[in-house]
Amino acid sequence: MQLTVLVLEDEPPVREALTRDLGGFRDTIRIEAAEDVDDAWAIVAELDADGDRLALVLADHRLPGTSGVDFLTQLLDDPRTVHARKVLVTGQADQQDTIRAVNEAGLDRYIGKPWDPDELTDVVRDQLTEHVLEHRLDPLPHLRALDAARVMPLLRDRGDR
Repeated sequence: MQLTVLVLEDEPPVREALTRDLGGFRDTIRIEAAEDVDDAWAIVAELDADGDRLALVLADHRLPGTSGVDFLTQLLDDPRTVHARKVLVTGQADQQDTIRAVNEAGLDRYIGKPWDPDELTDVVRDQLTEHVLEHRLDPLPHLRALDAARVMPLLRDRGDR
C-alpha cells in the first residue's frame, strides 16, 4: 500500500508547480494531480483499485463546477476517502468559504497562494505524519516522507510485539 497525495488544481501552471514542489516525496509517496472534481474522483477510484491509500488532499477552492471546499466535504461521505487529511491551497477563498471548510470538511490546514515551497513541504510532511500516527499505519515504508522523530514511538511499539 502506498500513501497518496492528491493535488486538485484547475490551472495547469499552478498544478505543475505544486507537484514539482512535492518532488522530494516521489520516491516514497504517490503524487497524483487532478484538474477538477470529476478527475479527482477518477483518481480515488484508481487508488482504490490499486490498493493505495489517499492520505492527503491539497485542494484549490475555485474550480470549474464543484468547488474545492465542496469536494473536501464530500470526502467525509466516502469510506475510501473519509480518513484523508485536507489542506486548502488557495488565494481566492473568502472567509465564509474557509469557515465552511473548517466546520463542514474538517479542514486540517490552509495554505495561501502564492505558497513558500519549504512551507508546503513542511505542511505535507506534517500531515502525512499525522495520518500515519492517527491510523497507526506502519511508518517504515513511508519513513523518508515522515517526521521520523514523531513516528519513533510507532516503530518502538512494533519492535515490542
